[in-house]
Amino acid sequence: MKHGLILVAAALFSLVCLSADLHAAELRLTGFGASFPYPLYSVWFKEFTKTAHGVTVDYHPNGSGAGIQELINNTADFAASDVAMTPEEIARVGNGVVLLPMTAGEVVLAYNLPDLPTGLKLPRDVYPDIFLGKITNWSDARIAAANPEIRLPDLPITIVRRLDSSGTTYALTKHLSAVNAAFRERVGAGASVPWAPNDKMIAVQKSYGVTALVQQISGAIGYIEWSYAKKAGLPTCVLQNKAGIYVAPGGKGGAAALAGATLPDNLIAWIEDPAEAEAYPIVTFTWMLFYKKQSALKSETLRNLVDYGLTDGQKLAESMGYIPLPSDIVEKVRSASANIR
Repeated sequence: MKHGLILVAAALFSLVCLSADLHAAELRLTGFGASFPYPLYSVWFKEFTKTAHGVTVDYHPNGSGAGIQELINNTADFAASDVAMTPEEIARVGNGVVLLPMTAGEVVLAYNLPDLPTGLKLPRDVYPDIFLGKITNWSDARIAAANPEIRLPDLPITIVRRLDSSGTTYALTKHLSAVNAAFRERVGAGASVPWAPNDKMIAVQKSYGVTALVQQISGAIGYIEWSYAKKAGLPTCVLQNKAGIYVAPGGKGGAAALAGATLPDNLIAWIEDPAEAEAYPIVTFTWMLFYKKQSALKSETLRNLVDYGLTDGQKLAESMGYIPLPSDIVEKVRSASANIR
């Protein structure tokens, strides 16, 4: 009888230890930041946790600027940003920062015009002037000249922009500043910029907020990542690139733009105005931001998350409206992920 009680006690003790081990292996990762890659990241995280047993990944797309601030405040396990980080911001993070470009995307100009479902062309000297408030009606002669086959409506242009600190705004304004001197001098590039005064400009939070308003307002135009327009069924402008070619988003233009990109050692590069003939003109990398130092369990899990994004995750990118990373960039990112410790 005594021997039996000892065996029962030993079995119970083993169960308690096993339960403790399982509990110790449970890990909840919380991330904040860019809404630009959110549709893709949300799928990545869901698929990753199916095989990473005991791991939960919560991601809050509160904007690139807010994500960077969460990382600086040490209130996130990781962040995401289309603006990367400045050296000054990195210096404020006590545990160091590892910046990894994980995907890329096209910033599109989505519009809502009656009886015009798709195919509107905008020359490279025209779309900056729309955002400067110099072109205010869809029937403008310069838009009409580029679209002789289209009967354009006599309708005011309503611009929908981001209100929050936004990497999508940064990518757009960096491009507009590169191609238009007046825009560069009046507005400049940034996650938040001093837009030219315009009573037909509406500011709203997040990419999905811009998408929703463009859908609702006749005559609206707004800038979002291609995946948002694709999912919402919004038509997007065909933009003239540096080579003078009109290129629509969602085709080979994004990959052509990335093909000309070279990543330096810090893995931060901008594609302000790609020169390739087939390139879509507004393309950007987007980064995940990690601490250099954290617990062994957390660092290993985060490295595994990065590896998933670079392998199976890249296979999902194109179908969801993003640009798969070129193989040489994938290898650079994989090597740099070893710095997550």
